[in-house]
Amino acid sequence: MSRIGKKPVELPGGVEASVSGQTIEVKGPKGTRTFKATDDVSLSVADNAISVEPRGKSKRARQQWGMSRTMVQNLVTGVTEGFKKELEIQGVGYRAQMQGNTLKLSLGYSHDVDFEVPEGVTVNCPKNTEVVIEGSDQQLVGQVAANIREWRAPEPYKGKGIRYKGEYIFRKEGKKK
Repeated sequence: MSRIGKKPVELPGGVEASVSGQTIEVKGPKGTRTFKATDDVSLSVADNAISVEPRGKSKRARQQWGMSRTMVQNLVTGVTEGFKKELEIQGVGYRAQMQGNTLKLSLGYSHDVDFEVPEGVTVNCPKNTEVVIEGSDQQLVGQVAANIREWRAPEPYKGKGIRYKGEYIFRKEGKKK
């Protein structure tokens, strides 16, 4: 039995959900999100809650049960609160700034890196060493943060680079004479 799958997903005030076949659509203050579940689970909306049930006792049905429930929970969280990733930039001369829909990064290369922000996410730079990524799609927010971080991942000797806020970088000792 899936412990996660057994719990119904509560719908907060101002959020509506509708099921048509295997597709669920959730509308809230931050937009509309949809998810198409596999044929191994059934979705139903009742009493201001969404419940996910497995169809049969197969291993695949039990696997999809908890995952589908978590995906539906992420839809509800996305349209109510949204998701947020924060990045810190460390290094001499490393900085970021927004110019329209483009994030301009100075990361020690001979050129500035221009990162086009995709639809569905907003990127802010409260300081020139901080980048905040927000949106209603958890996967897209995380992917944008990973793509930005990929330009200069933190290195273990001096700790320079782009890191997630609060991330610990294991430091190494340099060469000895």
